Parts: sequence; structure tokens; C-alpha cells
Amino acid sequence: MQGSRLITQEDIAPLARGCAVLGTGGGGDVRTGAIAVRRAVREHGDVPLITLADLPGDALVVPLSGIGAPTVGHEMIQSAEEPLLIRDEIERIFGRPPSAIMSSEIGGGNGVMPVAWAARLGLPLLDADAMGRAFPEVQMVSMYVAGLPANLVVMADVVGNVVSMRPVDGLWAERIARAVCVAAGSSALMADYVLTAAQARGAVIEGTVSRAIEIGRATRHESDPLGALARTLGAKRLVAGKVTDVDRRTTGGFARGTVTVEGVAEDKGRTLTLEIQNENLVAIEDGRALAMVPDLITVVDAQTATAVQTEGLRYGQRVAVLAWPCDPLWRTPRGLETAGPRAFGYDLDYTPVEEIA
Repeated sequence: MQGSRLITQEDIAPLARGCAVLGTGGGGDVRTGAIAVRRAVREHGDVPLITLADLPGDALVVPLSGIGAPTVGHEMIQSAEEPLLIRDEIERIFGRPPSAIMSSEIGGGNGVMPVAWAARLGLPLLDADAMGRAFPEVQMVSMYVAGLPANLVVMADVVGNVVSMRPVDGLWAERIARAVCVAAGSSALMADYVLTAAQARGAVIEGTVSRAIEIGRATRHESDPLGALARTLGAKRLVAGKVTDVDRRTTGGFARGTVTVEGVAEDKGRTLTLEIQNENLVAIEDGRALAMVPDLITVVDAQTATAVQTEGLRYGQRVAVLAWPCDPLWRTPRGLETAGPRAFGYDLDYTPVEEIA
């Protein structure tokens, strides 16, 4: 693997910080994920980070992610056996072992944990993902936008149940996988869109693991971490203020609700409302959307610029809300149909965040 580098213990903390930012509030807890990764790397060794160019065309790539409500995953820790169960099932179905692991979403714990899964399985990690951020639903991946069939979904839960399904498309993959996830207690590990390296070319978002590490390192030794993070992301600060209301509930395998941030200092008198479904979907002020999916909206601590996930938001927190452009794939007609505001039920025509700003 000529182009590979190694993910070492020194990379785990910045990877976790970067994935938390890219998680836009969802994707699972990076703190427990980082602990699991440190242990896996310590026990099994550093993980090669490779590109698609390092793989032969017929190599099997397995996108892995946790599925469910982040509020549940924060308390119900995954079993170390889940990735092994999925690996064994994929090898049984295809008659050959996987060649690499890929994160289905680089955001949140789902961007961090693939390092642990790869280490435990003795496989390299692909420097790519299927979102460039985090999204709540199974079909909201680049492979679906690229038109690849959802040929196989394999799920395993904490007690050892394994479910394999062959949905007719990504929308059915979401419906069936969500039902299985709810039956498993709203938390499970999932491999979806298992594909070859040849199929992955042009159908995944490359370089996102390296990008997450870069974002995580952006605020080191900075006197203005918030400014440094915004510059690295190319982000606009929507508001800086205090969390004054959190309406959050777990239903149907998702964390849903709204969060209200009242501005302070130069933003005094302003009120921003965030609509959430695992992730921050729309930011609204005075009935006007300031940012919306598929662009990224992240809440960070006002002093440290550390991302705050939706399940971690509490009354009185001092925060800033940042927004920046998504990967161009999501701005295509099929990308917007899949993960634009109307895909989540909002009567909004998508407007890029940089145009609103």
C-alpha cells in the first residue's frame, strides 16, 4: 500500500475533535469513541490510512456506522464483537474477506470508531466517507446519490443478533434498517452499500479522514480558537450566545427537537432556533432560514471551539453556531432531493449558506 500513512495514538484526539465538528450535532459521541480507539490501537497496532488508488478494483470496501439515536448510543456502549460479526457475515455472503473499512459518515463517533473497527479486524481504513458530514438516514449517502444499488445491508447489535437484508433501494434500506434498529433498542452497528473499490471511485467523498484530523488540529495553541476553526472550515458565525431552551425527545430511532440560542454581546437581542433530527438541520432567525441542510451547522463551545453534540446541549451553555458549505455532491439535483430541506419535511427551497450570508 504505497500511498498509506498510519493513524497513531497522536492522531486520535484531533480526529475526534474534527469528527465532532463535522458531525453537525450527530454521528454519536466522540468521547467514548476515542477511548475505544485508543484501546484498539494499543492492542492491535496503528491503522493504515489508504486511498482508493491503493486498492485493486475488486477489493471489497465495507462502510460501517452506528445507527440509532445518539441519546441512546451515549449510554448503551457497543460490543467489541459487532464488527467481527459483520465481517464474518460479509465473508460468508461474498465468499471472500473485506479488504478495507470505510466510515459511512465522517461526523461524530461514526467518524472515529472505524479506526477501532479497522484495528480490531486487522484491516486498513479508507481515507473517505459517504457523507462528508453526518446525516440521520440510511439513504443519505453518496453511493445513493451516485445511483449505486443498496445491494446489501448487514446489522449487528450489542447482544449478538445479526440481520442481513437486500433492500430494493436506499429508501427501503432506511425503512427496514430503522425498524431493526428500534427492535435492538435504537442502537446497532451497520454495514451498508458494501461495494468494490472500482464501484467506490466517484461514488464516495475522498480525503475526509485526513480533513477531520486537520480540523481537529486547527485550534491547537491558538489564542482565538473559534476564529481559527471558522477560518479552517470557511464557516460563517451565525450567532454567539446562550442556550435558553432545549426541546429534545427520542422517537422512531432518532433524537428530534429544537434548540434556542439567545445572542449575547454583539449579538444581544437576536434569537436563533435550531431544528434537529440527530443533526442540526435548519437555523432560523425571525422566521428566516440562515442555514439549512445539506450545508453543515455546528454548535461549538464559545471559548474552546469544541463541538457540542445535540444530546449534550444544556440550558445556560455559552455557545457559537457555525455554518459552512457542504460537499458539491449534495448540491446536485439528486443530492438535494436526498438530503435537502424538503427531504426532512421543511417547506424551504435550498439556498447555499454563502448566498444567505
